Amino acid sequence: MTDQRPASTLIFVAFIVFVDMVGMGLIIPVMPALLESMTGAGEEATAQIGGWLLFAYAIMQFIFAPIVGGISDRYGRRPVLLVMLFLLGIDYVIMALAPDLWWLFAGRLLSGIMGASWTAANSCVADIASPEERGKYFGILGGAGASGFIFGPALGGMLGEISVRLPFIAAAVLAIGGSIVGYFILRETLPKDRQRSFSWARANPLGTLIQMAKTPVVIGFITVIFFMQLASQSTFTVWAYFNRFQWGWSEFELGLSVALYGLLLAFVQGVLTGKVVTRFGAKRTSLYGLLLGMPSFLIFAFASAPWIMIVGIFVGCLSGMAFPALQQMMSERISEDAQGELQGAIASAISVTSIFGPVVMTTTFGHFADGEGVFFPGAPFALSAAIGVAAILVLAWNLRRVKET
Repeated sequence: MTDQRPASTLIFVAFIVFVDMVGMGLIIPVMPALLESMTGAGEEATAQIGGWLLFAYAIMQFIFAPIVGGISDRYGRRPVLLVMLFLLGIDYVIMALAPDLWWLFAGRLLSGIMGASWTAANSCVADIASPEERGKYFGILGGAGASGFIFGPALGGMLGEISVRLPFIAAAVLAIGGSIVGYFILRETLPKDRQRSFSWARANPLGTLIQMAKTPVVIGFITVIFFMQLASQSTFTVWAYFNRFQWGWSEFELGLSVALYGLLLAFVQGVLTGKVVTRFGAKRTSLYGLLLGMPSFLIFAFASAPWIMIVGIFVGCLSGMAFPALQQMMSERISEDAQGELQGAIASAISVTSIFGPVVMTTTFGHFADGEGVFFPGAPFALSAAIGVAAILVLAWNLRRVKET
């Protein structure tokens, strides 16, 4: 049975996204300490190990995101969301009990597969929201995910003071509990007449991108998202290591800093984006978001005191307006029976940046923070600033081919 009540259904889908991101946020503050306890290495070395863990996650998401998108187009969003959220909880249990790095790597591989479920969550927006409201609801889902980073890292930092493995147990409880609640509440959003047959030729990264390339504007926006996410890899991967190294922040302080970013991003995406899209259109919103938010990387790179990092967080959250606006413009140009495929293509592009981005950023950090040669721990953020310029240029060029939405 499909649900024809967009608001109530999307609120619960947003809840699932929230629970999923809380689980991810819980482990961020404790990962450096956990790796140090397993290896006995310092920040520079554990940062590079952390980069390879993110690589393991990303390579699996790159492979499985289009598969998950295709499956959700064939069988519906509900079973994909519930099954993968439950299995993600089991995976957190595995990582909580991991006796060595090999088990931890195995857990991250499984997490990458389960993390592809957000393709189905975003597809729910296209299923039951009108085209002109999709930017608003994409923003709400993004805000729900960001809200997970308010609660998750803060709680993870506090639990990490007790045990670096306790946040994994908490994440497992949330994911499994969320899947059980969803079983009784969540209804299917994809009508039977809009389900399409599953095709392996399309349910792979190359096949999905080939389908998207048939609409040049869409592939252009996916390229913008690629550069946006590649730039963001510096904050995703070296934030904890950089701030521990540069300012001596504790797990609790790291958790609070990430929670602050989550709070601001939740407001920007969940509240501000919808109003800005309504007032200025998706086209201008996407450009304004990047122009206002990308300078944050330069602030991080050249910060001379901890409080300047906080200023950068306030600036950087503004780029959160761009992604929902881009999603709205893309979803309007893709057929209704291929919305899951679109989300799979977006996820694959993002995953590509997560495959090599963490390794590049953590290696850059390790090289410039090891005390040999040029000392510039903020180098990864400077690199991100350059990539952000590329994102802005590609977006400006692509928007010239798009009518206002």
